[in-house]
Amino acid sequence: MKIKRFLWIVLGCIGVGLGAVGAVLPLLPAFPFLLLAAFSFAKSSQRLHTWFVHTKLYQNNLESYVTHRAMTLRAKRRVMVTVTLLMAFGFTLMLLKGLHLPCGILAGVWVFHILYFRFGVKTLEEPAA
Repeated sequence: MKIKRFLWIVLGCIGVGLGAVGAVLPLLPAFPFLLLAAFSFAKSSQRLHTWFVHTKLYQNNLESYVTHRAMTLRAKRRVMVTVTLLMAFGFTLMLLKGLHLPCGILAGVWVFHILYFRFGVKTLEEPAA
């Protein structure tokens, strides 16, 4: 059991690290990595989970989704634009190599992603400044 707990903690730390980088770099999405960190810390350590949910990183990027299953329109746009740019890069590289089937699969994943964030995730009002 200690090895399993250790692996969850390591996975959570990797998620926090990549999520922090993604919060700064526009091409790396922070959201999935922070969600991974929250899940991993919840599975491994109550103390780490409590620390993580009180960080600004969590509160600015993930809290609204976890508590309300909703995101602000600004956050939804940021996630959709980031994923679109990353997938467009991969799509272009695959097209240049003549890989048409993977391009079709990637296009399907992109469409699902856009539809999910547009219709599957509720939109919250922006907090008053």
